[in-house]
Amino acid sequence: MSDPGNIAGNADRSLGQLVAVATAEMSALVHDEIALAKAEVRQDVKRGVTGSVVIIIAGVLFLFAIPVLSFAAAYGIHYLGLGLAWSFLVTGVGFMLLAALLALFAVAKLKKVKPPEKSIASAKQTAAVLQGVKPHPRAADASTTGRAGAEISSTRADRALEAAPEQDEASAVARSSA
Repeated sequence: MSDPGNIAGNADRSLGQLVAVATAEMSALVHDEIALAKAEVRQDVKRGVTGSVVIIIAGVLFLFAIPVLSFAAAYGIHYLGLGLAWSFLVTGVGFMLLAALLALFAVAKLKKVKPPEKSIASAKQTAAVLQGVKPHPRAADASTTGRAGAEISSTRADRALEAAPEQDEASAVARSSA
């Protein structure tokens, strides 16, 4: 970008011209910042894709290694003096026991999963408040009912809000962001 103090006749410029130059400079700065952000995001996406591909390749190689290691375990047991069929049976039973232990661990973890209690309570609160509130009258109705009708509907809404149980901090934040 150019240096504004270096432009000839800078003292003779009007306020409008200075604002126009400042606006043009700010626009160029914003465009440069956007281009920089795009370049950084593009580079991060490339790194992420490369990392993901390498992880997938490593997972496939690991899956290829499982049968090889299974055969090695079975033949290793056979080498210790057990028959080949029994060696493969012992290896298979070992994998089944490992799978059963992992399944029990997973079930124990899944039993600890609870529903989002704060969100459910907040939704119930909102539903309770909205059930007690009447919609505002239309413009034609407001002119016939006058000021008293508007005060009645707002006091009903106020009473519904006062009757609702107190909110905890998380549900208040969730409502304010919605």
